[in-house]
Amino acid sequence: MDGGDPAADTAASAAGSEAPADASAIDAGATAVPAAADAAVSRAPAPATSDRPTAAGAGDVTVTTYEATIAARGANRARVNGGPSRYMRDIAGAIPCIAFTPEDQRLVAGDPASRRTFLNQAGALLTPGYAERLQACTHIARQRSTLLKQLGARDHAAGATDAALGGLEIWTGQFIEAGVALTRMRADIVGRLAAPFARIYGELAGDDQTAGLEYDPSFDEVLAYERPEPEISRHFQRLYPGEVARGQNLIGPNRDDLTLTLNGMPAREFASNGEMWTLALALKMALYGLVAEDRGTQPIVILDDVFAQLDESRREQILDFARRQRQVLITVAAAGDVPGLDGDGTAAHVIDVAGLKAAQERYLHPELALAALMGGDGTARR
Repeated sequence: MDGGDPAADTAASAAGSEAPADASAIDAGATAVPAAADAAVSRAPAPATSDRPTAAGAGDVTVTTYEATIAARGANRARVNGGPSRYMRDIAGAIPCIAFTPEDQRLVAGDPASRRTFLNQAGALLTPGYAERLQACTHIARQRSTLLKQLGARDHAAGATDAALGGLEIWTGQFIEAGVALTRMRADIVGRLAAPFARIYGELAGDDQTAGLEYDPSFDEVLAYERPEPEISRHFQRLYPGEVARGQNLIGPNRDDLTLTLNGMPAREFASNGEMWTLALALKMALYGLVAEDRGTQPIVILDDVFAQLDESRREQILDFARRQRQVLITVAAAGDVPGLDGDGTAAHVIDVAGLKAAQERYLHPELALAALMGGDGTARR
């Protein structure tokens, strides 16, 4: 059972990953623009076909521009079509994209929080209302945890204890309601992913290998009962002394997990390093397929500095997948780190991020650029 902070599983985790600041980016659409020194701004136009037919009968094409500001300090913000500032979670899942990162191996061998993050990202892309439900559940979990800590304090007055107990009963009821809804959403997501995940793994690794995907909800009563709420309430009653002693929610969606299996055995215990990478690739590719099916368009593929982590065979597998997609963003430390890109006919637009940073510095501090052109005596250099 995972002992992580329930506040760690937030809707913001559904927003995806960032590219390394010193990377080169091989890009096919999104635009990075100079910003203030303490923030980076990215604008991505997302085309969509409207329902209004043209004279020829085809759909008009409209463009929605999503703008994200990644701040060094303070909250990350977002805008849609230059409108009012929003929280980043408000646009999570709006642009369908699937990121492959060096951390993907943790989906198999890492702690449960890594797999919950994947579930949250999948939920934002596949399930309407998922991010809002996750945010509500996380808020309730925090409030309940705070009351548990208050009840466990030794200097707690009798009157305050009664008030905390009353509040705990209310928050527990809300936690059960929100948690059951979130658990059902996650169970549906895993159920949809399981078959394509197994099929894709077989294609990548060979038909003699069988992969599986199982959901391990903390509220396991949801899978066993049509009306699980009374059973979960009784479970909380049994756990009450331990929860007060530790000041934590000992059950709830904040402790859910996924199990990836290989030939019927838990992969995190028996799979090799290469097999773990293949399992992770298959899981992300399965999510890509579901999102493409649901949205009716190919998601953006992000390959975030993954090639250094893969052997030659798996590099070719992920490149073959990427070549068949409409739009791919690749981040690498140097353009030469992308195998097989030159000469294969792939249309690529390369952005030198280090060069952009230097241009931004010249834009923000023109006096430094001028000084670099002048000699120590103030005369222009030849």
